[in-house]
Amino acid sequence: GIGLVGGYHPVRSRIGWQVWATERLMDSARTFLFPLYASLLTPHWLRLLGAKIGKDVEASTVLMIPKFTTVADGAFLADDTMVASYELGGGWMHLGDAKVGKRAFLGNSGMTGPGRTVPKNGLVAVLSATPDKAKSGSSWLGSPPVRLRRAAGSADSSRTFDPPRKLKIARSLVETCRLIPVVVTFGIGLGVLFGLTAIADSIGYWLAAALSGVVLLVAGFVAAAVSAAAKWLWVGRIGKTDHPLWSSFVWRNEVADTFVETVAAPWFARAAEGTAVLNMWLRWLGADIGRGVWCETYWLPEADLVTLADGATVNRGCVVQTHLFHDRIMSMDTVDLGRGATLGPHCVALPASGIGDGATVGPASLVMRGDTVPAHTRWQGNPIAPWAKGDPFPRIRDDRNEG
Repeated sequence: GIGLVGGYHPVRSRIGWQVWATERLMDSARTFLFPLYASLLTPHWLRLLGAKIGKDVEASTVLMIPKFTTVADGAFLADDTMVASYELGGGWMHLGDAKVGKRAFLGNSGMTGPGRTVPKNGLVAVLSATPDKAKSGSSWLGSPPVRLRRAAGSADSSRTFDPPRKLKIARSLVETCRLIPVVVTFGIGLGVLFGLTAIADSIGYWLAAALSGVVLLVAGFVAAAVSAAAKWLWVGRIGKTDHPLWSSFVWRNEVADTFVETVAAPWFARAAEGTAVLNMWLRWLGADIGRGVWCETYWLPEADLVTLADGATVNRGCVVQTHLFHDRIMSMDTVDLGRGATLGPHCVALPASGIGDGATVGPASLVMRGDTVPAHTRWQGNPIAPWAKGDPFPRIRDDRNEG
């Protein structure tokens, strides 16, 4: 952050390149240092990078410009949030301070741009932007944001905001186990290296190159099997229930997720997206996947709670989000896609939502908690609304039944 100043700067300038490089490094850190995020160490890591982070902050895979970021005591930053990121327009880059207030919540993929503040005890929901001005305790949804009526939950504060020392020690011990998947993925890499070396030494380098694909397929199978086994070992079958932040289930679930992101993703899942093999692996994790399903994402956090009926389509970049973390309570519920239903690219479907048979949700849309999309209709937006103007329930034409 040395030399960075707020304001408007040309995109093709020293500050422009510096900010771009900073954000790229922060993004890469989320991949290569994934076990560090959503842990007790995350606030310390963000402070080392230059951000102003208060006490008892919970931060997941946040993307920020540290110099311009302030996070007050007790705030919660969920997965893939963006804080103080630059805004572009007309060849100019806007930089400025951004703040997340005391005990505020910034939801998954939520954004707090330059000059904006998530209010104290406030909430900015999933895929939503922070408004220019907001009163303390207010909640916001969408992009552009609109006021959201929401009643704050109540729970034992010793399991949410004020845990005793023994729970902090227990959590730190469980989180140390996130090193296990790091060792596993390193071991798989060594196995690939030694395997190819052995083949090259015995039958030659050309044949080793020809067989490298087979070796990588074996590595992918091992990664998929180990991550699936870890899920069942650490958390078992997951049902519709609630867990406070300071509970062993939440910590163990993060360990299982680290296996997915650190072991399965680089060796198997990213390459297998949109294939029958990925569907098979998701079934191993507990998902109910029908015949002919096209699933181009592995982001099914609690796979046991996901049902993709025959012929359903989940496009690239989607998150089938089966939990929410409002008020530091992990609340889980099912997400169901009916026969032939489609979830467009980069959509998010929240817990207790459903998409009816043959229905379509357009790109970059948000299916709200409890929403049920009627069969054979089209919806789009954040949050979703009927796709076509003047027709609240536009029918999808099925060319197979015409002519």
